[in-house]
Amino acid sequence: MLLKFTKMHGLGNDFVMVDAVSRKVFFNQKQIERLSNRNWGIGFDQLLVVEPPSHPEMDFRYRIYNSDGTEVEHCGNGARCFAKFVIDRNLTNKRIINVETKRGQIQLRVLEDGLVTVDMGAPSFLPKDLPFTAEPSESLYTVRAGAEEYKITPVSVGNPHAVLKVDQLTDDQVAKVGALLESHERFPQKVNVGFMQVLNPAEINLRVYERGVGETQACGTGACAAVVAGIKQGWLASKVTAHLRGGDLNIEWQGEGQPILMTGPAEKVFEGQIYI
Repeated sequence: MLLKFTKMHGLGNDFVMVDAVSRKVFFNQKQIERLSNRNWGIGFDQLLVVEPPSHPEMDFRYRIYNSDGTEVEHCGNGARCFAKFVIDRNLTNKRIINVETKRGQIQLRVLEDGLVTVDMGAPSFLPKDLPFTAEPSESLYTVRAGAEEYKITPVSVGNPHAVLKVDQLTDDQVAKVGALLESHERFPQKVNVGFMQVLNPAEINLRVYERGVGETQACGTGACAAVVAGIKQGWLASKVTAHLRGGDLNIEWQGEGQPILMTGPAEKVFEGQIYI
């Protein structure tokens, strides 16, 4: 089958977008792994498949696959690219778009300046919602991995994250500790690992080791998780700029039970066709 696709990125976190509204498209794990390969395929962090909604009040449904072929619940940078994609492809003329994901329902707002604000829903710090093996009595947990112990804030923003506050960010730290914690036995469905350096109450530097992918240039859900973890611990204010390797995201969270609002860019790189 000849597959038409659009390559996009959100702050360097790159995606292949596929329209499964106009034409039915199905993928298996081996196809996704081949397409994601940066030498033999198109190359991407995630594959996003846009589908018709299953609920009448929704505008679309979309599915998110990591480069290893596993399906995941949520992707903040992908959500912004999704909004630009459906408008550019004339699949909708709405500026406020209601979307189904594996995680649940989200709302996307396309702003006049081209930026996209994503209502990410309310986070959860309950271990069962990640899942994370622990009693829900702490806000900061100690996890032993290898010979070291790490202080983490576990948080679900639709997908699972473990946030570490660090003094400095280094390649070795992100690669080694990220890999150890991603597949730690206390996270039975694995976890995304965020390394956060607090610059001041309104700014952080952040690097994220993503589950099933490795480190990416930017992670939208990771930025949301880091900011709400920092707010919960008393390190951050309610509006924060997260500096990632690919650029900046603005994150706002007003506290327990309130949704996270994430605002940032989405860019089209090119369109193409490939046989699968």
